[in-house]
This record gives sequence, structure tokens and C-alpha cells, in this order.
Amino acid sequence: MARESDRVLLAFDQGTLLLDREVLPDGVEAPECFQPDPRLGGRLRAPAIEYRRALAGLLRAGVAVEDEARAYEELELKPRVEREPFPHQAQALEAWLAGRRRGVVVLPTGAGKSYVAVMAIAQTGRSALIVAPTIDLMTQWMNLLSTQFGDELVGGLGGGLNDVRPLTVTTYDSAYIHMPRLGGRFGLIVFDECHHLPGPSYVQAAECAIAPFRLGLSATPDRNDGRHLVLDRLIGPRVYERGIRELSGQYLAEYEVARMRVHLTPEERAEHDRCRGLYRQFLASSQIRISSPQGWSRFIQESSRSRGGRRAWLAWRGQKRIALQCAAKMSLLSDLLWQHREDPLIVFTADNDTVYEISRRHLIPAITHQTPTDERRWILQAFNEGRLPAVVTSKVLNEGVDMPAARVGIVLSGSGSVREHVQRLGRILRRHGDKEALLYEVITAGTSEEHISDRRREHDAYEEPEESHADG
Repeated sequence: MARESDRVLLAFDQGTLLLDREVLPDGVEAPECFQPDPRLGGRLRAPAIEYRRALAGLLRAGVAVEDEARAYEELELKPRVEREPFPHQAQALEAWLAGRRRGVVVLPTGAGKSYVAVMAIAQTGRSALIVAPTIDLMTQWMNLLSTQFGDELVGGLGGGLNDVRPLTVTTYDSAYIHMPRLGGRFGLIVFDECHHLPGPSYVQAAECAIAPFRLGLSATPDRNDGRHLVLDRLIGPRVYERGIRELSGQYLAEYEVARMRVHLTPEERAEHDRCRGLYRQFLASSQIRISSPQGWSRFIQESSRSRGGRRAWLAWRGQKRIALQCAAKMSLLSDLLWQHREDPLIVFTADNDTVYEISRRHLIPAITHQTPTDERRWILQAFNEGRLPAVVTSKVLNEGVDMPAARVGIVLSGSGSVREHVQRLGRILRRHGDKEALLYEVITAGTSEEHISDRRREHDAYEEPEESHADG
């Protein structure tokens, strides 16, 4: 039994925990996560993320702990707008609770991940921080939480806001900066689109917080660099997962995926092959294997060091531009826009130049990272209200933007990322009346787009695709 004199102080300090080794009872060792800090004499320091394990270890050893690290509140939370959750939402919450309120929930875009988080926040009843990848998503979360729990509880950190409240929403960029200061103030952290978290800086948003309860949300948590494996440590294991095919029809819109090939004209083919030859020749002479993890960064470095490298860089851009903007692809786009002139439609491309070219040619509003926030919000609202029939974008609508009206998506180009492709499909899958969704993937035959297309379709959402051909 611990004596009053055995009471030890556990404190939060700049994203870490501090423990005074000198007052530990005889025979009691500090939890192994603590290491001596030579700057503090006999005091021990541990990452804040170890709070739950460290506190449990001390209590099991019979140590009376004066816990000054914990600065989060207990809250009485009851959603103001209650509804019966869908079965997959209830199952996800149950799995997370069974995992001791730690873990990652994987659900497709449009399947209601945010409502799972609302239920988790209400069930946990602790000050909560929601971390989102963009300002737009941060705003959406603040609106959702205000609707559910009231404006007085909801604050924001980032995008010009510095208002920390019991339920606070922030971005990954702001979270890792401010967590060393605020990491003791939240008992629950919800990491939305948690595949962002393993980035070199963003991990601090998890490591510098004591939050014993953690929920990760994503439609596509796996990363090409393999760093999704650290989510087990930062948030918890994957506790629940359902795929697009499992939920389509009942909880997501029914959908079809059509892959369409177009062909270069003889003149385009000759120029494409000339550019690609120059690019490939430079790779060979520089002994660069572009498929290796460092291949692309090596190409960028080497191409900046000589005239030959500059020619190779321009050649790479040239063959890419031809594949992205070939005459047949632009002609097919015109046909699809006419064919679906009555359907809410999104056109996706890989680059802003193509976005603006399509916008000029077809008088379609464009959304890129250069689009002012107010203009973007107006476009999205007008699109969802049916006042705009179509939008063209590059990457900024890939995740987190609610566009329930969208029925048709046309992917003219993109990266080889499975995540990007699944997210683009997700933009058109939210249920909206009795709509049936359709995603076109337009690729240029005989170019690197074919290989890129094969890579990004490695997902069960794209099993047995319908395939079409268009000559140009």
C-alpha cells in the first residue's frame, strides 16, 4: 500500500511527460518508457503518447500519482440530432469501443465516417480534438459538431482561428505545431483522413498528446511508403473495415466504372515517342531507375545539372502533355459532356494547365489550389443546388469535400495512387435520391497512362470494370 509520502507527480511538459524518480518508493521502477533527462537532474521524461501506459504501470505498482498531466474535461454530451445509425456505423463504433477506444475505422467515402466519430465523442464524454487535412474539412467538422453539440462547446485552431474549446477542430498543419502546448487538454483525438498522420512532421500531432482515447478515420489508410504501419502505435489497430462493393446499393449509390482508351494521331504519336526517347535515354545514361523509391527525386536533381538534363525534363513534360491533352481525349470529353448534359458531373485531371484549358473550352467552373476560398465555396454550393451542371478540378476535390449531387465523374488523368482513384470514385458515391453513379476513366493507349491506370485500379472497387474503346 502506498503512503502519502510516496505520491509522485506526473506532469505534462512540451509534448512529453515528466516524472520525479527521486520520490518513487523503494523497489519501484519507473515504467520503461521513461528515460533520464540530464538537463533535469534526477527527473525522467517520456513521450506524451505513453500517458495511458505509464499511468497504468505506476498504479499497478501501488504508486499514488498526483496527475497534473491530465488537463482534459469530462463532458455530458448528447447529440442534439439523433438518428438510428446504419448497421455498419453501429458495428464500427462497437468495434472501436471493444478495442478500448483506440483504433482505425476504414469506411468508403460517403459511408458516414463522421457520424461514427460523433457517436464516439458522445460515448467517450471527454474533451476532444478533431484533426482534419484541410481548412475546408475543418470548417465542415466545426459545423457538424455545432449542430450536434452546440456552438458554445466548439472551437477551431487554424485558418486564422485560435479558439480552443472542449470540442476543438484543427488541421494537421496546426496540430503538430500546437500539440506540445495543448497535448494535455484532450482525452480523445479523432484523426480524420488518418493516412496523412504518418508524415514526418504530422506524427508529432499524435506523439505529443496524452489522449488515452484515439480514433482514426480513412477510406484508404494504406500508403505506398508503408508508413501506415505506424498507425497501430499512433492511434491503434485497424478495428473495423468495409469496402465500397459491400455498401454500394444500400448505403452508397449504385455505380459503374467504365475505362475508355483513346489513341494518338500519327503526328502526336511521333512527337510523344521522340520526347519519351529523350527522357528514357537520359535515365539510362544517368543510371536512374525511376521505379525505385528515390528514382523520381534523383531525376529531378540530375535534370537540373546540365543542358541534357534540362532537355530530358522538357521531354518528360512534353510526352506527358501529349498524353493528357491529346485531340482524341479532348474530343471524347466533349462527347461525354454532351451525353451527360443533364447529370451533375465532375471532371478530374492531374494538372492545373489541363483544368484551365477545359474550363476555357467548355465554360466549366474550375477549382484548383489557386481558387480563392469564397469562390470555391460558392461553386460547390451552386453545384450541389443544381445551379451549376459541372466542375473541373485537379486534386483539391480528391478528399473531404461533400458533393452529394455528383452523379458522373470523368477521370482524364491522375497519379498511380490507389488512394487518389478511390477518393475520386467516392466523390460521386454519396446517396442522393435514387441516383446511379458512373465513373469514366479515359486513358491514352500506348503511353505511361496505361501502366498508371493498372496500378491505381488495384482495389476491390474496380473489379470487373466495363471497358470501352474510342479511336481518335
